[in-house]
Amino acid sequence: MASTAESVAVDENALLGRELPSMFNSPELLAEHARVTNGKIRTRFPPEPNGYLHLGHAKSICLNFGVADEFGGLCNLRLDDTNPVAEKTEYAEAIMEDVRWLGFDWEDRLCHASDYFDQLHEWAIQLIQAGKAYVCDLSAEEMRQKRGTLTEPGENCCFRERSVEENLDLFAKMRAGDFEDGSRTLRVKIDMSSPNLNMRDPVIYRIVHAEHPKTGDKWKIYPSYDFAHGQSDSIEGITHSLCTLEFEDHRPLYNWFCENLGIHHPRQIEFARLNLNYVVMSKRKMLRLVEEGHVSGWSDPRMPTIRGLRRRGYTPESIRNFSEKVGVAKRDNMIDVALLEHCLRNDLNKKALRRMGVLRPLKVVIENYPEDQVEELDAINNPEDPEAGSRTVPFSRELYIERDDFMEDPPKKFFRLGPGREVRLRYAYYIICNKLVKNDNGEVIELRCSYDPETKGGDSPDGRKVKGTLHWVSAAKALNAEVRLYDRLFSKENPEDGEDFSANLNPDSLETLSNCKLEPALADSKPGLSFQLERLGYFCLDSEGSSAGNLVLNRTTPLRDSWAKLQKKG
Repeated sequence: MASTAESVAVDENALLGRELPSMFNSPELLAEHARVTNGKIRTRFPPEPNGYLHLGHAKSICLNFGVADEFGGLCNLRLDDTNPVAEKTEYAEAIMEDVRWLGFDWEDRLCHASDYFDQLHEWAIQLIQAGKAYVCDLSAEEMRQKRGTLTEPGENCCFRERSVEENLDLFAKMRAGDFEDGSRTLRVKIDMSSPNLNMRDPVIYRIVHAEHPKTGDKWKIYPSYDFAHGQSDSIEGITHSLCTLEFEDHRPLYNWFCENLGIHHPRQIEFARLNLNYVVMSKRKMLRLVEEGHVSGWSDPRMPTIRGLRRRGYTPESIRNFSEKVGVAKRDNMIDVALLEHCLRNDLNKKALRRMGVLRPLKVVIENYPEDQVEELDAINNPEDPEAGSRTVPFSRELYIERDDFMEDPPKKFFRLGPGREVRLRYAYYIICNKLVKNDNGEVIELRCSYDPETKGGDSPDGRKVKGTLHWVSAAKALNAEVRLYDRLFSKENPEDGEDFSANLNPDSLETLSNCKLEPALADSKPGLSFQLERLGYFCLDSEGSSAGNLVLNRTTPLRDSWAKLQKKG
């Protein structure tokens, strides 16, 4: 069983004493930085616009914006758009929409790594002039062969000792577009024998002849992520670069660039990435799910993308609360998806309106109820929120109940409807089943019942008690709907354990039901707004497939809270 990460609080003293030692930041740099930041904490959320955000990003968003807010600072949204081949305006717009939906505002601090391309280019020239960077003609494969391994040092490149003049000339030609993609790179001279492979003369510029979504065809060379990342932080006056543990080995390189360029060092702090059971969080693997047709797209409600979660009916509050409960940890840990579902139920229980719907309808005819009569009965909108008030639901001679709420030969502890049994209809009356109507196959297709008119509202004047209370929908006023019952996308707790993750897909992750019946109040529901179908779970109208004439519901989560049960067991 997965558990929450062992949370560690962000060290307030470390944050407020945010400057690195003077060996990295001179008094002059510190003074200029204090002037730019006005002495405030500055963080940033820096996604690359090459795909859609997921729960791991949500954790980072909450952390970066949360730390800035807690300490009276500011958080930038920066799009690290250094790879025009993979990046799209569509992704950039989706990122901004998702961050806003989560409840965060970067105000006027939308930044792009491409905003700094001119400065980064100047810094690259500065490194060449200082004899710390060189143009390399090796192919990517040749570079890998000479890089060495974790136990063996790499080999110095034969182009490492080119003159400053030759390197400047070649780099200028690279920028002008004189060379083909992949034919040359610009690398920095660090140490080919370093135990940290990231320090073995890493590439800082590569040739890419591609249209950039923001800069167009101005550039034929683009900086590497490592070269752009730290310098962008420094330019923006970032005080704390909060990133996942996978960047811990990149921190020496981050510092090397700042040190050798003579610019302010932000403080890099790493935290464990989010790992969730029954989910894959790799962008590459999520792309496979989409391309191979295992899901309907990036917004499929089974996907851990923010778009998918939103379409399924998750709330921003539930995701923020989940991120807070997971906390900040220094070691990788597997988080139980039940915690995420628990946070969702806690939020929805307080604010979701209650409605009635029947997913697998069984017709009930109340024979002693007037044929043409329709009663409007009072129903509570949310017992957790008195201010939500009430609504009316129509009651008539012909109703639908859930097929699972009837058994022809019920066992001893089945307290719902059966031949000769009496139950309570929610907000309505007691009914008793008198006879069954079957089709040619012997299947029950209709129940003939009678009601007690003295039990309106669910109480009996003679004090008799019934153990079962059923939800129902008036047949005459019911709305037809398609309902999609979503479950976990993978059947194995760790889908990536031992075999190809696609072998662990859950074949029952989606069940689609047609001809479901809903109370008429749901006709006015807005797509994406969650509500509770009593006794069944939380649902929302599908934001992509639902319309006034074609209601499509997504089940957000069942009512049963496995996380709460686990917590009670201790």
